[in-house]
Amino acid sequence: MNTGNKILTGAFIALFLSACNSEEGDLATVDYVDLERFMGDWYVIANIPTFLEKGAHNAIENYSMNDDGTIATRFTFRADSFDGKPKEYNPRAWVLDTDTNARWGMRFVWPIKADYRVAWLDDDYSMTVIARQDRDYVWIMARTPAISDADYDRIITFVASIGYDTSKIERVPQQW
Repeated sequence: MNTGNKILTGAFIALFLSACNSEEGDLATVDYVDLERFMGDWYVIANIPTFLEKGAHNAIENYSMNDDGTIATRFTFRADSFDGKPKEYNPRAWVLDTDTNARWGMRFVWPIKADYRVAWLDDDYSMTVIARQDRDYVWIMARTPAISDADYDRIITFVASIGYDTSKIERVPQQW
């Protein structure tokens, strides 16, 4: 993909993800995120996918702190199969709520920002739910490529409790 197409794709993603606020009230976040512990690889277990994520296999979101306090994000996956074309996106994030570190802004292309909220986080930082105020997209992620059915069901119940239509959630194939 050439640079012009990447910029255009990024702009479309950002516009798509920055829809108006939900009518369901403020989506709560976890009380606190230790950013240092949160950094690293997160396997995408399931999601309500954006148009770019449809058909993603082996999806991984990686976070690392930049010297300026922003968060470098690297989202990688294979398109449509485990042998599909590798894809990579690199939005930049920053913490909006420094009291909790759980509400971020995410930018694919300037000046458009997307909403990103750590809505649920396991005590040992092994699983998380990333949600949006609009309840249009959600990501269930873990430090491992698979989680137990019991954990998955528990997380789906949580996602439903915060106002999502869980029938839209799709498992992301992981094979390592």
